[in-house]
Amino acid sequence: MSRFGSASAALDAIPELARRGRGKKLIPASAADAEREMAQAAALGAEMIFLGEAEYSAILAEVESAPPVITVRGDPALLQRRAVAIVGARNSSAAARRFTRELAHDLARSGLIVVSGIARGVDAEAHQGALADQSGAGGTIGVIAGGIDVKWPRENDALHETLYRRALVVAEQPYGMEPRAAHFPRRNRIISGLSLGTVVMEAAPRSGSLITARMANEQGREVMAVPGFPLDPRAQGCNGLIRDGATLVQSAADIIESLSPIADVPRMAADLFDYRAAAIEDPDDEARHSVEGLLSLTPVPVDELVRMTALPPAVIATVLLELELAGRLERHAGAKVSLNGA
Repeated sequence: MSRFGSASAALDAIPELARRGRGKKLIPASAADAEREMAQAAALGAEMIFLGEAEYSAILAEVESAPPVITVRGDPALLQRRAVAIVGARNSSAAARRFTRELAHDLARSGLIVVSGIARGVDAEAHQGALADQSGAGGTIGVIAGGIDVKWPRENDALHETLYRRALVVAEQPYGMEPRAAHFPRRNRIISGLSLGTVVMEAAPRSGSLITARMANEQGREVMAVPGFPLDPRAQGCNGLIRDGATLVQSAADIIESLSPIADVPRMAADLFDYRAAAIEDPDDEARHSVEGLLSLTPVPVDELVRMTALPPAVIATVLLELELAGRLERHAGAKVSLNGA
């Protein structure tokens, strides 16, 4: 907006920026489409909160890949509370489910918000445990991979309805969007991004829960794990996290102690708009060629591109923006980028 003078002019510039990236043709949604989606959300009792607004979670705004807009249904005030995420296996053991429920209950009673993904297994138990606390000190937030109107899995329909009434549900995907495989890692970054730390309860190697733990680590948040029996495949992920330095969790007190040094630190939302406005400069074809030549399917830090090309960061930022708008670039946690193979 600072570069083009207004939001309308910036939107009008998008097709040309995408064309320079030599990818798919990109035309912004019309005002009518945007207003229709907002009206659909409002009719459902939900609202859309935009990055930069006071209602947006300040701690989520600190994440480099924070969603520009989230749709919420329930009590949006929970976004401003101190939170901890609990994630784990869908096929979790009975012991893990019971411990998750007790852990979430104790965390909520201590005044923390419990964040999870409303999936079966550990996620559902985390929400139920937090809801079971009647003190009103804490609460819970569910982050879903589809649109705000889509309940998944269907077995958790009743849990969705309870969260709408007594807690909060957050969605990044558009209204009516069914969850797809690619949506779940993106959902996971929001779970960890809303939280001061993430607790992993039973997770097999290469599971979605470990993706959430990795994202939490890259976001500079605490990573904690509950140990398990070594011969249980569901314990391998948690035991591996502890081996690599995650905090071992045996009770809610362990989590509170781990978070206590940072839990009361005031956090300010990053001024993303000023940052992006300052990091834009028109590149020439030689600069585009230099940057694109260093990109591959393997993520590389943006700082490395600056070092290897000796180009101004603003020029590289614009080349990456053009590639992203053209559908050819994927951004990763830790300020890394890669071609997406399209």
